[in-house]
Amino acid sequence: MKNQNDPIYYQEASALAEMIRNKEITSVEVVQAHLDRVAAINPQINGVVTLMGEQALKDAAAADKAVAAGEKLGPLHGVPFSIKDSIDTAGVPTQYGSKIFEGNIPDQDATVVARMKQAGGIPLMKTNIPEFAVYWESENLITGRSLNPWNPDRTPGGSSGGESAVIAAGLSPIGLGSDISISVRGPAAFTGISSIKATHGRIPYTGHFPRVLSRWWHIGPMARTMKDVALAYSIINGADGKDGYAIYGNDIKPANFRIPGSPLRIGWASEPAFAPVDPEITAAVKSTAALLKDMGHQVEEVSLPFMDGQGMDWVKLYFAVIYGELVPYMEQFTKGRENDMHFVGKFTMGVKLMGEKEYARAENKLEELRSHFANYFTKYDILLLPVNPMTATPHMLDEVVVNGQKVSALHVNTATAPFNIAGLPAISVPVTASSENLPINVQLAARWFDEATLLELGEKIQLASPAYGTHPIA
Repeated sequence: MKNQNDPIYYQEASALAEMIRNKEITSVEVVQAHLDRVAAINPQINGVVTLMGEQALKDAAAADKAVAAGEKLGPLHGVPFSIKDSIDTAGVPTQYGSKIFEGNIPDQDATVVARMKQAGGIPLMKTNIPEFAVYWESENLITGRSLNPWNPDRTPGGSSGGESAVIAAGLSPIGLGSDISISVRGPAAFTGISSIKATHGRIPYTGHFPRVLSRWWHIGPMARTMKDVALAYSIINGADGKDGYAIYGNDIKPANFRIPGSPLRIGWASEPAFAPVDPEITAAVKSTAALLKDMGHQVEEVSLPFMDGQGMDWVKLYFAVIYGELVPYMEQFTKGRENDMHFVGKFTMGVKLMGEKEYARAENKLEELRSHFANYFTKYDILLLPVNPMTATPHMLDEVVVNGQKVSALHVNTATAPFNIAGLPAISVPVTASSENLPINVQLAARWFDEATLLELGEKIQLASPAYGTHPIA
């Protein structure tokens, strides 16, 4: 929804595209407004690692000429976008958050970048990540630490923390992140923006680092509104003939496909399934459940016995499998370069790996979670739950206190990692703010391939929420 009172840098990407198409504003004006915003605000948040300003202005001038000539325009024509620095950009430094890859310049764009450009989008910046993009905060030895625009003493999350920070603060209207456990949904929740982790394989992983772990990674769009997330999703999803997991047609439907517009069966859960959870976040989940009931949906609290008391067990098991695949792969790059690694990279490479039998048992156990969710989605269309069990935390803590209980920082993944394990689609939607004026999002998950329902419902929730239209920095 276009808000005429917002400055250019806080307009939706879809609104900017419409205004450019209708000659209400030029692409050059839009790009320059964002470049000015970067100059003014990035020193406060450190989200940008590579700025493509000069080329972006040239691309914008070309976009304006195309409008004047009456050429066919793509859905993002003339609109700038941002890109997480684990996603390849041809001819532009892509350093994967590591001194080991400092100065790396890919020859080709990742599939998702190419598709955004084909839709008329203009690459504007690469954004900050943790080393190797496998951590829930965003800090490295090349470009330092990203800060949360709502409170610089708090993290914007990871591994798409730079991406979430620049979008929340108006440096970019729309962008590309990625998620192996939490990394588009969690940062979105810490900074009060929207995102989707689609069904695994819906969006090609081609051109993302690390190449290993592709069976768990999901590239996903991030924006301030679900409307823009839906727009980007429509552009980047679909098989590319390169990613062996991205094999689905754009028209594939979920099992038990419902008639659009019919009431949904929605279950919601917070504690005990994902305990401990900040009471203000549980309250936001309950409030969203009440909103959905008022919209005419069938809503009830559900028990998730396969999660109750086992949430962290699933997460620990999952990370053991991830490291079991990642560490042997990364040794080819890190051997002899240990002094060039951030502590995140050193921690990763120092993880004790499972033996073959342990690994096989872990794989079998993770498969069980898919079956549990398959059973849940025979009874319900949607699961409503927290994203992160807490609001944005201070930087680089080993432990956090949540609802009076001290837990490992790994607990931040408890409500998000299950949907990477199962490959299910899930969205992160901003709904309110905490008593500390920190964003609170809720998460919704659906059965495989039912992104359409999530995006439709997510937009309705966002438009009805107190958080809609709020920004961290004027």
